[in-house]
Amino acid sequence: MARAIWSGSISFGLVNVPVKLFSATEQKDVSFHQFQEGTGQRIRYRRVAEESGEEVDYADIVKGYEVEKGRHVLVTPEELESVDPGRTRTIEIEDFVDLAEIDPIYYEKSYYLAPAEGSGAEKPYALLLRGMEESGKVAIGRFVLRTKQYLAAIRPAGGVLVLETMYFADEVRDPSADVDGVPVEGVELSERERAIAGQLIESLSSAWEPERYADTYRQRVLELIERKAEGEDVVTEPARADEGEVVDLMAALEASVAAARQGRDRSPSADRNWDELSRDELYDEAQRRDIPGRSSMTKQELVEALGEAS
Repeated sequence: MARAIWSGSISFGLVNVPVKLFSATEQKDVSFHQFQEGTGQRIRYRRVAEESGEEVDYADIVKGYEVEKGRHVLVTPEELESVDPGRTRTIEIEDFVDLAEIDPIYYEKSYYLAPAEGSGAEKPYALLLRGMEESGKVAIGRFVLRTKQYLAAIRPAGGVLVLETMYFADEVRDPSADVDGVPVEGVELSERERAIAGQLIESLSSAWEPERYADTYRQRVLELIERKAEGEDVVTEPARADEGEVVDLMAALEASVAAARQGRDRSPSADRNWDELSRDELYDEAQRRDIPGRSSMTKQELVEALGEAS
């Protein structure tokens, strides 16, 4: 059961909705500790003073901001506290905007908002939820979480209010100023190239089903760890470098469209040309079929195993 990480209220007009905030996502990265090779001794990190090399207690550490190369302005916790935004417990809605107007690049992290128990918040919560569902609008406001002020978008989704913390405008980089090579200019595209690209997109289009996508790398890492924990000697094979072959764009597009259509038309039980798939695609299929030993197989071994399973 998820635990609330913040409690407060949503304020819109004269209506106040007591709520609790729950994280909507969880990271499932595989975390490793560090060890010295050969000894198995755990590596630890310490806070040490640069010149003396002595360890510094956390209570004796102050923060410093580099105003120019090699020159820092030191700031004490008390000084930072004097400009703290305050531990406000209110998300005051400032505007309602159309969801389509918000570029996803502004979204940072997702949270669920639930009515606070025993506060009588259920009715105003449902009212806000239903009102936004019917209007297609998203609420924009600001609030403070763990001493940091956030811009937030609140939207209805599946019968619950979802709060998205957002980047402020000055935190989003301008690609035309900060990224080399964009926007792409002076490139001429023929009608046929655009048409065949559209056909390829259409051939690969489907309904959004997030369950179809899994972190196959994480799954392979966990299988590797399990095998090593059981005492198995793992033989590694060097990864093959991508040759970066230059191909004719039209030929590649037409071949892609043909392959996509063939894949859509083929029944699940039909024979497949496994050689055409990448190792990741082969691994995904081997996992779906629960083929043992798949994580240690080379691409050719996966092709052979899938051929036998078919």
